[in-house]
Amino acid sequence: MGVLSGIRVIEFEAIGPGPFGAMLLADMGADVLRIDRPVAPTDLGPQRGPGKRIDVTGRGRRSVTIDLKQPEGQQAALELIAKADVVIEGFRPGTMERLGLGPAIALARNPRLIYGRMTGWGQTGPMADRAGHDLNYIALSGVLSGIGRAGEAPVPPLNLVGDYGGGGMLLALGVVSALLNVHRGGKGQVVDAAMIEGAAQLGAVIWGLIASGNWRESRGSNLLDGGTPWYDSYCTRDGQYMSVGAVESRFYAELIEKLGLAGETLPGQHDRAGWPTLRRRFTEVFLTRTRDEWCAIFDGSDACVAPVLTFSEAPDHPQHRARGSFIEVDGVVQPGPAPRFLGTPSEVRHAAPARGQHGGAALREWGFDDAAIAKLRAQGLGFVEAQP
Repeated sequence: MGVLSGIRVIEFEAIGPGPFGAMLLADMGADVLRIDRPVAPTDLGPQRGPGKRIDVTGRGRRSVTIDLKQPEGQQAALELIAKADVVIEGFRPGTMERLGLGPAIALARNPRLIYGRMTGWGQTGPMADRAGHDLNYIALSGVLSGIGRAGEAPVPPLNLVGDYGGGGMLLALGVVSALLNVHRGGKGQVVDAAMIEGAAQLGAVIWGLIASGNWRESRGSNLLDGGTPWYDSYCTRDGQYMSVGAVESRFYAELIEKLGLAGETLPGQHDRAGWPTLRRRFTEVFLTRTRDEWCAIFDGSDACVAPVLTFSEAPDHPQHRARGSFIEVDGVVQPGPAPRFLGTPSEVRHAAPARGQHGGAALREWGFDDAAIAKLRAQGLGFVEAQP
């Protein structure tokens, strides 16, 4: 019984941030029912290889197939919306309105509804109806300009800043906040979550540093962008890497000691002119040992040094094992639910469903009787019963 147990969510099929936001709600106990299209879309996101697509962000919900281009499908979707607490959709602005499923109609039928809308540019503005991807959104937010090495092009930070941090997570926060407002007696409303604005929010601290004159708008010249030698990653003898984040002076002193440099005459930590010298020495010293050897040296230390683990290595680290930070669902290792609720723990109930997998069974739980389900099936809307 998660913290959102009893909350019903209708999720319209999409890729990226919408499903991620819905995953967060499902992990916390919400009953998420995904409305899938009758035919799988040709573009299913970043995977392009020959392997089977494994949809981690689709976990924990059920699926029903509805053709929203048919009037009967639109009516079925409206009936589900009328019974929901939350709707999540990630289409271009105006799409849901053209389908007769926009927020005006939905809220008229269900005044307590939270209508979550996930887009890159937002529902309004001159770019609202244009295509885009994570990299474009964080580029226009200003954030991308600060990520990368000095004198080199900006580096794509995977699609974590726009799609997931500035997108799906912001959407989930907005939905939960709006739900709280409803439970306090407020009305339902639209949550307009735009990745371009979410990415800008993630950069809030940088805006403060700029305003105070403590941030240079040139990559690789600041505290947090690899500009300092004591906030960066260094190659080890075996071609692996160690991360260094010794910002505070006492942590920096321990770093110098553990590196065996305490007896050398070195530039001061904050002597910008001396940073090239410090970086050269750190680079030379880290290359003298393997990553595992450095892990042993820094074990238990407050020097703020940690190995750079690959995705496949991370779950085996003792910290993750001790907390159970990674779980296995149907043979797939993946991050477990977060944050943690000690009174009402979150859980992953099952892996991502097949398209339309729970059809009639899910609809019955949502108040559709057998006659209504049979009628929809007869109209070819693609409902499929739950698999054994």
